[in-house]
Amino acid sequence: MGSRRALAGWGGTSPTVATVVPVAADDAVGRLVAEAPERGVLARGLGRSYGDAAQNAGGVVLDVTSRDRILRVDVEGAEVDVEAGASLDQLMRLLLPLGLFVPVTPGTRYVTVGGAIAADIHGKNHHVDGSFGQHVTSMDLLVGDGSIRRLTPHEPLFWATVGGMGLTGLILRATLRMTRVESAFCVVDTERCGDLDDLLARMAEGDDRYTYSVAWIDCLARGSSLGRSVLTRGWSARRDQLPARMRSRATEFRPHQLAVAPPVFPSGLLNRTTVTAFNEAWFRKAPRERRGEVQGIAQFFHPLDGVGEWNRVYGPRGFLQYQFVVPFGAEPTLRRCLEMLAESGQASFLAVLKRFGAAGDGHLSFPSPGWTLALDLPVGAATLGGLLDRLDAEVLAAGGRFYLAKDSRLPASAMAQMYPRLDEWRAVRAEADPHGVFTSDLARRLDL
Repeated sequence: MGSRRALAGWGGTSPTVATVVPVAADDAVGRLVAEAPERGVLARGLGRSYGDAAQNAGGVVLDVTSRDRILRVDVEGAEVDVEAGASLDQLMRLLLPLGLFVPVTPGTRYVTVGGAIAADIHGKNHHVDGSFGQHVTSMDLLVGDGSIRRLTPHEPLFWATVGGMGLTGLILRATLRMTRVESAFCVVDTERCGDLDDLLARMAEGDDRYTYSVAWIDCLARGSSLGRSVLTRGWSARRDQLPARMRSRATEFRPHQLAVAPPVFPSGLLNRTTVTAFNEAWFRKAPRERRGEVQGIAQFFHPLDGVGEWNRVYGPRGFLQYQFVVPFGAEPTLRRCLEMLAESGQASFLAVLKRFGAAGDGHLSFPSPGWTLALDLPVGAATLGGLLDRLDAEVLAAGGRFYLAKDSRLPASAMAQMYPRLDEWRAVRAEADPHGVFTSDLARRLDL
């Protein structure tokens, strides 16, 4: 039996009520799907998609987090079989001491394997290693009639599921190719960039020398400082690159939270004044150039995971995460977007820029070759909606697209323009789930 609960994304906006049912055994999941109510069913993991992708108003939401077993580890072959409710945090804690690391990680470890596949997550290494789905060798998918299909990359339904936002079925298990590492540390180069041109030139000229690359951008800087940034790039540290005192514990991985944000922050705390002060301090704190610093994986990839429930800092009204990609050659669009953000005064506490490499094979996978900018924007300002509409128009006119795992507001009319393989995806999905059993608030909003 389930319980009625209000669910929201990590941004905390637009909660809706669904019947949440914890699930464990395959046959129990199959029965729930086969007996789905009119409003359908949806899998939900750790709730780290920012918008409404893991909500199903009036329907059933299957909590899969108890399906978290790591079933097989092949250290020699760098491969793992895992249930889809297992998190990247679990994988790292178990596998890093064995010399294996996840092939792709976003800015948090608290993402399930099923969610990573459904959103086809990307990380700081997309320009080298692509997105998460490209490292999945097989998966078991429970489809609309309650049956289970074993999928490989040779099948269209595999690539409709990678990036398909949970709408083709429920991922039960997956086999992943892992990355071999000699340590749980990275060697990191950091440099300050005075403006956007400086940043883009350094990334275009130097990113190929690094496995991982990301830039923090001050989105409130204007004029000659527009786009000033802190560029951080690195690679997995070899054991012999570590200080001698660290080599005996090279593969230890025991991150812990430093604090948990209490639910007491007022809306509006992160505003132009406070974020301007933070941005100035953060930019000045960064070294002009620092080479070869050794950082732990948690420090380099997941700094926000050190504060539990950090989204509470935005207050009860929550925030929007807004992420887009524009093609290489559309740098003027990127500049105009930053100018619009700076002029509006909308304060993005977290703003990061990365370079994407080749596009993946998922019908609705977000990454495509170009520049991707991700912003966290507090909800509440009367001008926010108009600003985002103007940004939408710039991105779409440049041939760009938005990330469905972050979105909470796009209209259905934008989907076909952003994702040219949408009709192909719909056809594959209809074959696997002809009655539309798997659905979500996002699916209804975007007419998927």
